[in-house]
Amino acid sequence: MANILVLDDEVDAVVLIRKVLRKKGHEVHAFSEEEEALKFARSNPLDLAILDMKLKKMSGIQVLEELRRVNPGISAMMLTGYPTVETAKEAVRLGAAQYCVKPIEIDELEEKVAEVLASRG
Repeated sequence: MANILVLDDEVDAVVLIRKVLRKKGHEVHAFSEEEEALKFARSNPLDLAILDMKLKKMSGIQVLEELRRVNPGISAMMLTGYPTVETAKEAVRLGAAQYCVKPIEIDELEEKVAEVLASRG
């Protein structure tokens, strides 16, 4: 299964996503701090990053840009409670495979993750 990084400033969201995806057999590395997530990503191979758009110190877009520098092949899903056309365009420009509005339903999360991972080939 996949190695997945989850970054959201809401700990409850991180815990829920980790629980759901671990049940599907994925290895899930959950973080609520940007620096910790980026440090982990620099030294561990990852298949997918699930990032909240609004974080404590950086935006999800900034985190995705940094992740792309250290792991150009990483797939990404962006989550937001504040969807805008601008953030959606920016996420797509950076290659995010999915842009999802929170709160995300468990079925939708599982489906979108499966789609993104399947598209990796």
